[in-house]
Amino acid sequence: MWRRMPVLMTVLVFGYAFLYGPILSLMVYSFNENRLVTVWSGFSTKWYGELLQNEQILDAAWLSVKIASVNASLAVILGTLAALALVRFKRFRGRSVMQTMVTAPLVMPEVIIGLSLLLLFVAMQKTLGWPEGRGQLTITIAHVTFSLAYVTVVVQSRLSHMDQSLEEAALDLGAKPLKVFFAITLPLIAPALLAGWLLAFTLSMDDLVVASFVSGPGATTLPMVVYSSVRLGVSPQINALATIIVLVVSMAVLIAGIVMYRKEKRASRLS
Repeated sequence: MWRRMPVLMTVLVFGYAFLYGPILSLMVYSFNENRLVTVWSGFSTKWYGELLQNEQILDAAWLSVKIASVNASLAVILGTLAALALVRFKRFRGRSVMQTMVTAPLVMPEVIIGLSLLLLFVAMQKTLGWPEGRGQLTITIAHVTFSLAYVTVVVQSRLSHMDQSLEEAALDLGAKPLKVFFAITLPLIAPALLAGWLLAFTLSMDDLVVASFVSGPGATTLPMVVYSSVRLGVSPQINALATIIVLVVSMAVLIAGIVMYRKEKRASRLS
């Protein structure tokens, strides 16, 4: 086994270099003075200043953040309810259908999801008069539709491996089921809820295909703006934007990891 270690380490190093090398290169060239992103001509932060003055990108970023936040919150609520139903109620009519519908968006192509939701929104507008056109609302509904599946899987896994003796003891002592859920169950599954929220937020911020189908005039998300900009040539402002996103996401993942570690440690002490 020790003889294989150099080979394994070499493969590991090349693998991480292949994954993170382009990201590191992008971050380095965001400080390039030259407009050409592949020609280094000196250190400069002017592209960050121009980025902060680009109203199109800033408006799209703010719209994406709003949609992602609402999407993540709704997905966590609905996903938690779905996970509770699948884990705690082993037998009920339609359980297999519900399980299939929950996991279907995980494997279904995004083109199919976007097209089907577009046809649904058009039919609803003709029949009910709602929603009026496509925009922020339809994008949020579409994102909740597929983010819900990911959150359900994460929370369901946590609930399946959770010790139910604490809940049973609380019920035996006279606590109401709702009190047990908020005082015991919710704190124990909090790491899964946080992970599901971050996953749903990331999926929404990263989505391009589904949003392209269900968006309309005046509702352009950040991935759509970046994609349309890159098609005309990579701008140093896009490098600056990507660098900011990488730093923000890294900080969020670090904070989430610390919080989840503390939650897990506290839960292990209680159990």
